[in-house]
Amino acid sequence: MMDEEIQQKIEKIMSQMECSKGFKCKEAGFKQLCKARNTNLDKYLECLDDNPKLCKFSLSFGYSYFCDCPLRIFIKKELRK
Repeated sequence: MMDEEIQQKIEKIMSQMECSKGFKCKEAGFKQLCKARNTNLDKYLECLDDNPKLCKFSLSFGYSYFCDCPLRIFIKKELRK
């Protein structure tokens, strides 16, 4: 179970964004997340998903894709998932 402070941060992030996937990651208790790896960039993750072009949060850069989903970034950087 997540502590209250983390829950409040998640709710705040969700209230400030639109998710084309209907926040399925939260509904699944953050157990079904797209594949991503931390980067040295504060506001991006490296997207490791099989079809990153299908996600509105993926950004192509050279041969790589980056994720700019605020909720996914918070989960990866703060909760290490």
